[in-house]
Amino acid sequence: MRRVARSRTALDRFLAARRGSTAVEFAMVAAPFFFMLFAVLELAFVFVLDSVLENAVIETGRLVRTGQAESQGFNADQFKTAMCDRMSIFSSDCLARVTVDVREIPQFTNPNPPDPTGGETFSEAGLGYDNGDPGSLMLVRAWYRHRLITPFLEQGLARMGDGHAILTATTAFRNEPWR
Repeated sequence: MRRVARSRTALDRFLAARRGSTAVEFAMVAAPFFFMLFAVLELAFVFVLDSVLENAVIETGRLVRTGQAESQGFNADQFKTAMCDRMSIFSSDCLARVTVDVREIPQFTNPNPPDPTGGETFSEAGLGYDNGDPGSLMLVRAWYRHRLITPFLEQGLARMGDGHAILTATTAFRNEPWR
């Protein structure tokens, strides 16, 4: 039997070649992989930051609840400084990124305080600071502006039009009878 020799065309040689296929496959998978990796890391960072913010608001709110803020003559800036001191590794630029609102409320259900995050910009109108009196119902809120790095994560988390995520922490309590 005689074998028929078939000449290989350039297309046949190209389809049979495997050199460089690993590099091409890596190039196709690398971009989505690294995007997902960075998105997961940034999301983890946001969750840690949110947890630290929540704890700082609760601990600093305790100064109001126990009357220590009243006895030391706290104002909004001193409260913000005391809160930022409790932000551990995030305290370096905390004063520039955080906004606080401490107010007396008439009841725990539906206190209806102003919402500074309504719309495309953050508005501090209507926010203030009040230590309240012994036995007062208090609402302590803080907003922390965090710049997002991962491009598409910005669409899911950013609440403001400038690419910042606004993290919020709130605590409500009744002041102790400190007098």
